[in-house]
Amino acid sequence: MAIHMKDDAPQDDAPRDDASEVPSAPDAAPGPPDGPAKMATRQKFGLPTATALVIGSVIGTGVFALPTALAPYGPISLVAFVLVTLGALALAFTFGSLSKRVPGSGGPYVYARDAFGDFAGFLNAWSYWITAWAGNAAIVVAWVGYVEVFWNTGHAKVWSIAIAMAGLWIPAVINLSGVRSMAVTQNVTTVLKFVPLLFMATIGLLFIKAHNFGSFNASGTSTGAAISAAAAIALFSYLGIETASVAAGRVRDPQRNVGRATVLGTIGCAVVYILGTLTVFGTVSNADLRKSTAPFTDSANAIFGGQWAGQAVAVAAIVSGLGCLIGWTLIVAEMPMAAAKDGLFPAAFGRTRRGIPVVGIVGSTLLASVLTAVSYTQFEKVFTTLVLLSVVTAVIPYLFSAGAQLYWLLTRGRQTQWSHLVRDCGVSGVALAFAFWSLAGSGYQAVYYGLFCLLLGLPVYIWLKVGRGEYGESPVVPFDSAATPAPTRHA
Repeated sequence: MAIHMKDDAPQDDAPRDDASEVPSAPDAAPGPPDGPAKMATRQKFGLPTATALVIGSVIGTGVFALPTALAPYGPISLVAFVLVTLGALALAFTFGSLSKRVPGSGGPYVYARDAFGDFAGFLNAWSYWITAWAGNAAIVVAWVGYVEVFWNTGHAKVWSIAIAMAGLWIPAVINLSGVRSMAVTQNVTTVLKFVPLLFMATIGLLFIKAHNFGSFNASGTSTGAAISAAAAIALFSYLGIETASVAAGRVRDPQRNVGRATVLGTIGCAVVYILGTLTVFGTVSNADLRKSTAPFTDSANAIFGGQWAGQAVAVAAIVSGLGCLIGWTLIVAEMPMAAAKDGLFPAAFGRTRRGIPVVGIVGSTLLASVLTAVSYTQFEKVFTTLVLLSVVTAVIPYLFSAGAQLYWLLTRGRQTQWSHLVRDCGVSGVALAFAFWSLAGSGYQAVYYGLFCLLLGLPVYIWLKVGRGEYGESPVVPFDSAATPAPTRHA
């Protein structure tokens, strides 16, 4: 079976079966102009929507809750934010290069499988899948904090869980209704949330007061330790820069648009992240920020006085969270679907209804619901705990993706100009080092839980291979790297 899905046919938006890969007869009569193929092509989205998908998936409610999670470290966390931004840009360029060389839906899954084989591909799909639904749990927890600006202001756990369930299942229903609905909603919510964030990141800077920042390093640890720990939390705010590559099969002209959308989306997010967090740090005292459940709302109230401004920001955060959850609910099913079509994930994840991976969406939303309910009842710092778990499981696919690009550059990429080779190796090397650094800063508890969840995939992989009667890697058909962008594996 092919290592990736062919993107020159609109297969992702129509029901599929094994016969769909058999080419039609050369003399077959062409279909009507508005037949299924053309309608499927129309449902794919271009650069604006792909960029909105990246921004919408990256800017959720995470950034709206992040200042509170970073407050224990003080303003030194802004240094970590800048370093994380540089690492995220290195990853963005890496994903852009990988998407041109290894096209198809699945993102880090197909990149790892292309370079390192079946088991590496499976581990990446498994780890990213955990990241997606665990990340949804973290996003919805932050989202609840802003909903509770208006309702359940006493933060009763039962009602908090009920609000969270609504926040998880509304995006699931939107995605189940079809790709066109998702694209329209994603564009609208991206605009609605980006404007107020940009306002806070520009006009809000005029209201900063130095005494609100507090101690530069409030963590009580060394400078290096504080930056590393803050960076691990800050990285959560950039999870999603790879979403255009994961959903590449739904993007028109993916070799051109995926890379551009990834870089443009990352740069746009970086601007509002760093300046917006600076505004919150400078307008809300560090002591108050540590206790806040809606820091941007508190910052807006401090700037304008009264409650109306904070409530307006809370509305933006609520819209932002829904848009982000809509994007991630799509992505949480895309990678398992790509892996399932290659026999490296349970077959149910590869089945679609009207082009929608129903099992992936519903199953992942159920898991996110369970994790959210457990977190509210078991963890004291619910948001931070879920953030660090998501970061650990996300860093693993990032490591493999950067490693896959570096591996290819040092073997088959030598045919390019040496100046381009040095540049691309440098970018991939920075992305690889950044991923290791982020993993180290996540803390022992998060690494333990993340590794435990990752290794739970081993019995699943054995079960899948036994079911197919296979042992070891699938044989690789030799290929000419100058003529073919990626090898084809046959089961």
